[in-house]
Amino acid sequence: MPRMFGTDGVRGLANRDLTAQLALDLGDAAVRVLADGQSTGRRRALVGRDTRVSGDFLAAALSAGMSAGGFDVIDAGIIPTPGVAFLTSVLNVEMGAVISASHNPMPDNGIKFFARGGFKLPDTKEDEIEQVLGQDWQRPTGDGVGRISHDTETATKLYIDHLVAAIAPIGDDKIQPKPLSGLRIVADCANGATSVVAPTALRRAGADVIVINASPDGYNINKHAGSTHPEQLQATVKATGADMGVAFDGDADRCLAVDHEGNMVNGDQIMGILARAKQREGKLAHNTLVVTVMSNLGLKLALQDMGIRTVQTAVGDRYVLEEMLRGGYTLGGEQSGHVINREFATTGDGTLTALTLCNEVVKSGKSLKELAADFPQLPQQLVNVPNVDKMAASTNAVVQEAVRKEEALLGETGRVLLRPSGTEPLVRVMAEAATQQQADEVCERLAAVVAKELAL
Repeated sequence: MPRMFGTDGVRGLANRDLTAQLALDLGDAAVRVLADGQSTGRRRALVGRDTRVSGDFLAAALSAGMSAGGFDVIDAGIIPTPGVAFLTSVLNVEMGAVISASHNPMPDNGIKFFARGGFKLPDTKEDEIEQVLGQDWQRPTGDGVGRISHDTETATKLYIDHLVAAIAPIGDDKIQPKPLSGLRIVADCANGATSVVAPTALRRAGADVIVINASPDGYNINKHAGSTHPEQLQATVKATGADMGVAFDGDADRCLAVDHEGNMVNGDQIMGILARAKQREGKLAHNTLVVTVMSNLGLKLALQDMGIRTVQTAVGDRYVLEEMLRGGYTLGGEQSGHVINREFATTGDGTLTALTLCNEVVKSGKSLKELAADFPQLPQQLVNVPNVDKMAASTNAVVQEAVRKEEALLGETGRVLLRPSGTEPLVRVMAEAATQQQADEVCERLAAVVAKELAL
């Protein structure tokens, strides 16, 4: 039987794969596994969600499962995923949960958990939850049953205060510093969870903010908007003469950027800019940036010239975090825009990334285009091959022989990567090469072999 938890929680089509019953059962199972014994009083959990319409019934069901298991549940309402991680830590609750499918289309949804302290769960804990899912047990009665309270306003304020303080801490004079004064920025909120948070935080830090796609109606999350559809952001930046733009995904754990000419600045380039800034300030632990196998070879080569080394992990920001904690590193992330800044966060935080990136633009006195140019990207192509047996990609002899052939062809001038998606039924085929034509051709050949050999 396939594992229920993917690289980022439990995901699926809401009300088909991810039902109210499953959400109820997950809440019930999670309280059994994540009750850590540190609470001296009543046990507490925090629940937040993005703007999908299905979040209403899933939040109700998940909270019901938790409260029936004896936990008092704080429903923080619509709030970014990293906001739940932060609040789980600062409020010292035993666990947090987010109902979101991140960048996926609106009909999908998902549930992911945070342990005490705001950290994503290791595979072992997710496996424990799955093992006890749906089992009967001696549930509490009477005053042992939990309560559910709703406090979106307080939760959002605490989180925004935390974000702004990362670049503009309030001093003894109680006056909010404005480090982003003079910076004009377009913020594409993807009609998602940061539609209030990001514009407010950026403005409090002094930026002149033009906001697009910040009118969620339950159905328009990620729809032709945000980090997966940056075309509107690119056009708006150029049309308004803004200095730069930032784009978030539906739950705002990732951020991509656009320079003043409308050129995309991806997660690799953002990580490079922030790594160099931390190195300059003496805050880049071990002079190391943690990246995944999807990061462009160009980033690694540029950082080498700056005296910064890279450590590579599997795809998934929780694997990046695991390596960061193991090695004591302070910065890591993914090309997709997940950036984990351990100085301020326990998980990828798109709004935090936007604030720190904007802050570096102002402090450096350079444009975002100039900063990004120091981290050139090797030509890369990525093809998603659907309707295949994604788990057979690493074992099929014909596919693996095709990979070896292409790797030999590229030598040290590029690389190839085949990876099953953790959230969708497809295989991702990636190639990097000295020229875009070569990357395209390698990707096309490999994708054809995968489609033929692994067809369902």
